[in-house]
Amino acid sequence: MRTVHAFNHHWQFAPSALPLDADDALFQLVTLPHTNKLLPHHNFDNADYQFISTYRKRFHLPEARAGRQVWLDFDGAMTAASVWINGQRLGEHAGGYVPFSFDITPFLHDDAENSVHVELDSFERPDVPPNGFVVDYLTFGGIYREVNLRFIEPTHIADFFAKPRDVLTAPKLDIDVRVRNLRADLQTCQLRVLLADDGDQTFMSETPILFPAGGDLALTVDMPSLSDIKLWTPDDPHLYTLTVSLYDDSGLLDQVTRKIGFREAQFRADGFYLNGQRLPLRGLNRHQTYPYIGGAAPARLQRKDADILKHELGVNIARTSHYPQSPHFLDRCDEIGLLVFEEIPGWQFIGDSDWKALTLRDVEAMITRDRHHAAIVLWGVRINESADDDALYAATNALAHRLDPTRQTGGVRNFTTSHFLEDVFTYNDFSNTIIDPVQTPYLVTEFNGHMFPTKTWDNELKQVEHAIRHARVQDKALAVADVSGAIGWCAFDYNTHRELGSGDRMCYHGVSDIFRLPKFAADFYASQGVAIPFVRAATFWTMGDRDEGGNDPLWVFSNCDEIEVYLGDDREGRFQPDRATFPNLRHPPFRVPYLSLFSLWGGRYQDLRIVGLIGGQSVAEQRIAADGLPAQIVLAPDDAELTADGADMTRLVFKIADKYGNRLPYATSVVAFTLAGEGELIGENPFPLVGGQAALYVKAGHKPGTLTVTARVVNAYARPLAPVIITIRCV
Repeated sequence: MRTVHAFNHHWQFAPSALPLDADDALFQLVTLPHTNKLLPHHNFDNADYQFISTYRKRFHLPEARAGRQVWLDFDGAMTAASVWINGQRLGEHAGGYVPFSFDITPFLHDDAENSVHVELDSFERPDVPPNGFVVDYLTFGGIYREVNLRFIEPTHIADFFAKPRDVLTAPKLDIDVRVRNLRADLQTCQLRVLLADDGDQTFMSETPILFPAGGDLALTVDMPSLSDIKLWTPDDPHLYTLTVSLYDDSGLLDQVTRKIGFREAQFRADGFYLNGQRLPLRGLNRHQTYPYIGGAAPARLQRKDADILKHELGVNIARTSHYPQSPHFLDRCDEIGLLVFEEIPGWQFIGDSDWKALTLRDVEAMITRDRHHAAIVLWGVRINESADDDALYAATNALAHRLDPTRQTGGVRNFTTSHFLEDVFTYNDFSNTIIDPVQTPYLVTEFNGHMFPTKTWDNELKQVEHAIRHARVQDKALAVADVSGAIGWCAFDYNTHRELGSGDRMCYHGVSDIFRLPKFAADFYASQGVAIPFVRAATFWTMGDRDEGGNDPLWVFSNCDEIEVYLGDDREGRFQPDRATFPNLRHPPFRVPYLSLFSLWGGRYQDLRIVGLIGGQSVAEQRIAADGLPAQIVLAPDDAELTADGADMTRLVFKIADKYGNRLPYATSVVAFTLAGEGELIGENPFPLVGGQAALYVKAGHKPGTLTVTARVVNAYARPLAPVIITIRCV
């Protein structure tokens, strides 16, 4: 019987290349996922994490092998991992974004201690995608995803792929199964497929199989005429549990379970259709870059990013720029109904034949790992913004279609004359509008971004224009009938190379900052897609932050029918969405014109109050203090409870805010934190706050208990603010 054991605890780590027999004193104990170097959130040299490190783990087998094979499965290690088991070198895996495995069975000690040794090369190796030239993101080092120890019978399920079909008429399910027999004799088995709903409804199919010694057998199991199947949709992402089991006369040999969804996704000449209905796509690109920890984010943080995109930014699709991303992120997208366009590693550069072979390997690994995800609707099989290479891209497309005939392919380019070898013409359009499609189906995969980088401490005029530019392009995308949608660049600010970023080696292209906290542009996206009533004014409510002063016009982002504006207790008026400027948006921004106070230099500001109305009833409200003075420290963890496994962590947001909780972008306070309990604070501490908002991470230890975090302002002459205390339980 197959068993899988998490293999993430009690690793030893050293930031150098060490021999197999290196002394324990040279190592520190770590838990995976792990970054090879903690870093400031910006303004560091990417060379800081480019070195060879050593990971080692000593272990006894967690259960008796009982004739089974044992595999060591890595979800991801950056950039090239050479692996030894008990002194025997198993090989090297080059590439940090796809999983890899080694059969360690022949070298194991069943009744004695074993040792895994990993020499990890985290240099930007030009022979490994995406490297070879300058890349607009960083490939942070470390065994930054999880590792598992997998026990399987010699006769086992090698892989399966469930393919729903005819879901809109008479739903059926085809399951392509590959079984493997490593025994020296003929095997007679029974293959059972069980499809289960969360309720009592189940469907089952049984197939007898006979397969020869020492080989694989591929077969397709048909489950026709499924009744009362619920479709997977963004609003109701219904998932089924599919279990494939293999039996012989002695009982259960192997069992693999996956979540699947029934939906039909098609990019057509006139747009994208989900389950037969046209669905305009409104999305953002996502990098897996996190402050301090690079890419080494545990499941909770990966899942949180999906929640932020769907529930806080209101988008319906995310592009995994520019590489396959964490299975935890993709699982959460399945669960909440966030569509995904996933692509292979790369950025503008194509290497030699060996480099291209790794690209084909990445296509296969990505699709094989992720093709059961209902959320994924498009495979990206072209190196982002690369030149045409017809031979390579004919091969990547053919491979994708062979591995997954149920999905279309795209290939992101930045020039319209690119050869069109994919199913969907995916194009990065930085024209600040939507150009007429040169090919269909057509999807805009990037816009804005480097055309208008915006920091959280930029003046109000720039931050407002940043938001309006996103609104204009999303509005135009809805106006062009044969455009499937537009995916903005990008969701979150990210670290990059000196050749591409701002002076602190950051790309400030996000609608949110690197801490996943909103800029005004994020409020625009929220107004288009969040489920709850929402109203946010795009202003810091000051006199001198715009050219010539004032706040005219005042832009408000809301999903309400109308808004009312108050200055203090005085009602200035009721306003409707600006449908003349944004005729196609579901919820156009509100443009509030000249108010008496807006151009009155030296006039006394009063608190701004915006009320959102639906059906004439007040449903949402925002207040902004007129004095602009720091009134409080806001300290808020995303989660009140963590798992005491040494890896789990949650984001801890902090702000210097006015009396209503609005961030004050020019309150450059130094905030210091103390932590009591079995855990760790990850991030700069004290933190010199710029932009009014930032975040640390609280990491659980290995013991249950309570973590208490205190935040206080410590810079001299700062306005005195009361310290804030929060608690988090570790269980």
